[in-house]
Amino acid sequence: MATSPPYPTYPPAPTGSPAPGGVLRHPHWWQRTWVRYAALSSLLALSGLVILALVRQQTGTEGFLVGLGLAVFPVPLLIAAFRWLDRVEPGPWRNLAFCFAWGACAAALVAIIANSFATHWIAVATADPKGADTLGMTVIAPVVEESAKATAVLLVFLFRRRHFTGIVDGVVTAGVTATGFAFTENILYLGTAFGTDQSDGGHGGIASVTAATFFVRVVMSPFAHPLFTVFTGIGFGISALTAEHRRVRRTLAPLGGLLLAMGMHSLWNGSTSFGDGYGFFAVYGAFMVPMFGLLTWLVISTRQRELRTVRAELPAYVVAGWLTMPEPFVMGSMKARRLARDHARDRLGKAAARTVAEYEAYATSLAFLRHRGRSGRAGADFVVRERELLQELWHRREVARPALAHAGHTLAGAVLWGVPPMYGHGHGYAPGHGPFPVYGHHPSYGAPSYGAPSHGAPSHGAPAYGAPAYGAPGYRPPAYDPGPGAGGHAPHPAVPSQYAVPSQYGAPAYGRAPQAYASQGQAAYDPAPQVRVTPTPPSTAAGPPPSA
Repeated sequence: MATSPPYPTYPPAPTGSPAPGGVLRHPHWWQRTWVRYAALSSLLALSGLVILALVRQQTGTEGFLVGLGLAVFPVPLLIAAFRWLDRVEPGPWRNLAFCFAWGACAAALVAIIANSFATHWIAVATADPKGADTLGMTVIAPVVEESAKATAVLLVFLFRRRHFTGIVDGVVTAGVTATGFAFTENILYLGTAFGTDQSDGGHGGIASVTAATFFVRVVMSPFAHPLFTVFTGIGFGISALTAEHRRVRRTLAPLGGLLLAMGMHSLWNGSTSFGDGYGFFAVYGAFMVPMFGLLTWLVISTRQRELRTVRAELPAYVVAGWLTMPEPFVMGSMKARRLARDHARDRLGKAAARTVAEYEAYATSLAFLRHRGRSGRAGADFVVRERELLQELWHRREVARPALAHAGHTLAGAVLWGVPPMYGHGHGYAPGHGPFPVYGHHPSYGAPSYGAPSHGAPSHGAPAYGAPAYGAPGYRPPAYDPGPGAGGHAPHPAVPSQYAVPSQYGAPAYGRAPQAYASQGQAAYDPAPQVRVTPTPPSTAAGPPPSA
């Protein structure tokens, strides 16, 4: 089970424009969120009804039903594959639902209307219907279809920027959009093939046109449309990874990806028009399959790099006391994450497993946010967003930490280094011999010239992701109660000095966790600074103590 970090539960900041007297004015009705959602939903629903009527008109009711039943086969497999790629930092289902609906309804409708109109216009203008069909298949269709599918990627990139942070997000967004488009297109082609078989006397079996179409489009090349559009998604992913001041690269990367997608699509469509029918198999074997393998390798290696980023960024929060020592290791291993969720489910039920999954998602988002900050790609809301994520982690710590500790010590101790798990034995491990990586061995990162805000309210200027670390070497995160089901086992051992994060990492903008101050005799610190967004103070049982 993987879940995406939902939007913060805190009340949103005022969104009006200031009036001359300094009072915020209410936004216009068309700027309200529910109006935009309603308009988008109505557009997709209307497109779906129109495309349904057009496809049914071309294939007939019986052909439509046959095409629908056959076209649905590859959809669950493709969606599952893209969700698997996105499990490190999973995006919300509503984004994927929008992408699939856009591809199946809006993009398919634009493609059918534009392709038919352009092909007919060329045929009339040139008096060459056959040449117009070839031109429409190899030039017009790739340009129109890839542009229509790229629109969904662009919309997610612009309006769901928080969930679009890199190449994997671009690949998933583009792939799901193309899966929806291919679903509608397959209904049309398979339904038309079934109608052809019926008009020829009802021939069935493997010699039928329907069987041949099913084999080519569903069995041999279900990944064709996703493969084309993934190039566009990679371009947007590169743009998301590029610093804002490099505007040329941020603009050219999506355009370059779109052009590559159009070129691949054109080559694929044109393969059937040369080589007496063997061009299709030549392009398929010599180009499509190797390209599919190359892109698969690229996406999986990118996913592994994301896991390394998580392991490299989270130790700063260990030193500050927000996270415990096993957590960077566990968050950087998909196997350890799954083990933690399974442990929580076995001990406390499905609700606890979902809480652990949410904790993992928030921690991953926090690591990527910090990485963007150190790379110069953080937005103006860096400080507020970091604080929101830390609060969400804090509220789930009682359930998540014991499960994560169990996963870390089970996997790292028993599998990687041969060190017996700590929990269940009542003892820790000697400094330098623990199962977790030595965080102090990470490379140095130069700290920005600006400083960090005080332990109170963060400054509203530059984010403090490069400030000197609050935690000195050898700082010991306070022990916590493992919670129900842990059997009263020993808390985490003290952090040896070699686990300390060097000062080049910089400290979280909100300093140490609340318990770190209390453990050193300081006043309890409420991690809810007086910023533009003010959350409801957490209860004593679920969150940090109130400010002194």
